[in-house]
Amino acid sequence: MKMLNSQRKIRMERRIVGATNRWRFPQDHFCGDLLALSQMCNVLNVDLDDALKNPDKLCISKFQKLFTESIMDSGTQSGEADVILDCLGFKWELHHPQIFQSETLAKLYLTALIQNTKSSQRDLEKILKVHSTERMKKRSPVKKIIISLRINDPAVTRVAFALALKNLYMNEVEMTVDNVLGVLASAHILQFNRLFRKCVSTMLNRLTPCTIKNFYLAGCKYKEEQLTNACEKWLAMNLVPLVGTQIHLRHIPEPLLYKVLKSPRLFTFSEFHLLKTLLMWVYLQMNGKVQTLPIHETMLAFFSSFPKKSCFLEQDPGHSWMPLFLCLRLHGITSGKDLEEIKHINFFPESWLVRVTANHYHALESGGNMVHLKDLSTQAMRFGLLFRQEYTTYSETISIYGYFFEIKGIKHDTTSYSFSMQRIRHTDLECPSSVCEHSTISLRSERLVKYEIRAQTLVDGRWQEFGTNQIMQKFGFIKPGCKSHALKIQTVGIPIYASFAFIFPAS
Repeated sequence: MKMLNSQRKIRMERRIVGATNRWRFPQDHFCGDLLALSQMCNVLNVDLDDALKNPDKLCISKFQKLFTESIMDSGTQSGEADVILDCLGFKWELHHPQIFQSETLAKLYLTALIQNTKSSQRDLEKILKVHSTERMKKRSPVKKIIISLRINDPAVTRVAFALALKNLYMNEVEMTVDNVLGVLASAHILQFNRLFRKCVSTMLNRLTPCTIKNFYLAGCKYKEEQLTNACEKWLAMNLVPLVGTQIHLRHIPEPLLYKVLKSPRLFTFSEFHLLKTLLMWVYLQMNGKVQTLPIHETMLAFFSSFPKKSCFLEQDPGHSWMPLFLCLRLHGITSGKDLEEIKHINFFPESWLVRVTANHYHALESGGNMVHLKDLSTQAMRFGLLFRQEYTTYSETISIYGYFFEIKGIKHDTTSYSFSMQRIRHTDLECPSSVCEHSTISLRSERLVKYEIRAQTLVDGRWQEFGTNQIMQKFGFIKPGCKSHALKIQTVGIPIYASFAFIFPAS
């Protein structure tokens, strides 16, 4: 019985069409009947069998090919309008060449044209002869047709829709950050591919803390992978150094944040910097009326105010955010002061902190060996330098289990840079007191290190990526053994995001 029903649905059904009762397709986008389609194929010189397989695509493509070749550089269209579009409470006057750049308008127009079967073939012939006859001015006018388009998308405003229609007539129509989302939505509804690609290109070049959310959501809505991927890459670089310092951090969607935290491209100055950024995001989710970023102490006081019976992540407000914090490498936080701060706010499960503390203890006891870390790409200690345009040299000093390293970037000329790391003594003048103070000091003359240095920068809307291989090297205090391999790059991009990842294998 089910098979008979399915066969019945597939068959063509007899419906009333015009003044006659003719066969037509019930489920096809093509709104005409078989007789009208046959007439249309005769005019367009299209094989009927091909048209039956995909009538809309074949017919519309014929019109598009005919009308779009000679109009793009002509600026505006002159003469009386051929079609009136009723949309958004306005009546827009349009011309044939422009209509057929939009698949939606073309379908609406052909539908309206073919519904009047008595005049359809005659009108089609007139349209197709517009650009092929030398007697254009003497031909009888094609009947003006009214078509209607209902739009329910709130993103499509009258201004945005007007800009989209204007792009049918002109190549260069300026779009701003304020209206590009509306124009994108309009282009999607109109199925106006050239404009849609132009909007995406504009958005790719205008990613900022205040646009990242809406641009990402638009990419998801229209399944535009190029846009969503660009948003993910941009945020992976700018979450900590830029977005994390602004109130726009509040608007980062959780799915996007999770992807960025899992990304191997994620840039951060240190693991503690990343933790503070993520804590601030949670704070802003729970304090929707806050209009400016609070100072660090205010945020700590907020989390400390929750009941002490269990940690924040195990209570109802924070349990849903557990997957985000599982992305962190808490073992990368080695400062006693920072660890004490984390413990004080009662944010993480006690088992997490016990495991981190135990790993630190065993590493210190074994001279720095990180036996609990195996995979450099997912478990390494990570640090970063943001090399800005005004720098000729820039460095930071880090301390891990009594070993001190300087991570450094050097600008050699306008497009040449190098990045490296070097082991230094705790007594060196370059070692800041804030790093040395209360730090363990290792007396070992050599330290086996597995490391990788990467650099990324944005050039003309594309990310350039550079990197060393994973290198195993013993670091001493005497040159050249105290210096790592240098990552040398050539680029015009600025700033440059340099990342240093390393572990101390057993030695």
